[in-house]
Amino acid sequence: MATPDLNLLVTLDVLLAEGSVARAAQRLRLSPSAMSRALARLRETTGDPLLVRAGRGLVPTPRALELREQVSRLVQDAEAVLRPAEKLKLQQLVRTFTLRTSEGFVENFGPDLIARVSAEAPGVRLRFVQKLDKDSAPLRDGSVDLDTGVVGDTTGPEVRTRALFQDRFIGVVRMGHALSQGEITPARYAAGRHILVSRRGLDKGPMDDALNALGLQREIVTIVGGFAGALALAQASDLIATVPERHTGNLRAAMHSFPLPVPAPEFTVSMLWHPRMDADTAHRWLRGCVLDTTQGNLVNPVEGADVASDVSRLKIDIKVNN
Repeated sequence: MATPDLNLLVTLDVLLAEGSVARAAQRLRLSPSAMSRALARLRETTGDPLLVRAGRGLVPTPRALELREQVSRLVQDAEAVLRPAEKLKLQQLVRTFTLRTSEGFVENFGPDLIARVSAEAPGVRLRFVQKLDKDSAPLRDGSVDLDTGVVGDTTGPEVRTRALFQDRFIGVVRMGHALSQGEITPARYAAGRHILVSRRGLDKGPMDDALNALGLQREIVTIVGGFAGALALAQASDLIATVPERHTGNLRAAMHSFPLPVPAPEFTVSMLWHPRMDADTAHRWLRGCVLDTTQGNLVNPVEGADVASDVSRLKIDIKVNN
């Protein structure tokens, strides 16, 4: 099959817009005979007369009417692709970016990110939506501009990623809780009453596997779907919450946090985007804002924490908010 002449799309767009061979020829700076030959080629290619005589003028066929908007859009897209990229003018940029984030991201990084964006580009609005799963479809269809979270097996192979920071699980209790004093051993931790955070409603998590390896088992009193709910319950009771450190910094400000007494792997939190946004200057600016904001100072660090600075060296995928 012969490759179609894509130049005919421009000719067809002008013909359908003008409804006249003479006016289309003038607009494209062609002779009337050259435009007539182009119309003949279009008729042959599409298998439709496209424009037919009606009195002294031409009228579009139903097929031409069907193609008009589609052809116009294709030509506009092609022109945008071939047009040199304009220098980004942040003060004049008017755009809404949709960010899909895990729970805790907005509470910890949202204020600084919004302040940075507002100062540099006052016409930009950020829309935060909750991340319910790791499906890459919203990035593909454009309903989400930027995603944050742990890269998993379900992440699309074409998706671009950039590591933001490492996180780890810690224990959190209310001030005055028994675990807010003294050494926290695996036995003391397991003996408490626990809150399990599970987005999918599972009845155990990674900490249970770590405790089982030591011959210990904890009592899970309740299961909640998010870290904010777990911390609210822990603050108002004697329950123990186990949550990511960086993602919950502001949420646990008035609580006692402690390193877990059992092995818990660190995990890398990344930002993800579709490759079609790589060269978009406004999107690149946004990615820079997110990177700078998330790599700032740790909020409410746990005593004894060893937060690694090289987030690219560790590639561990664990179930966060499983």
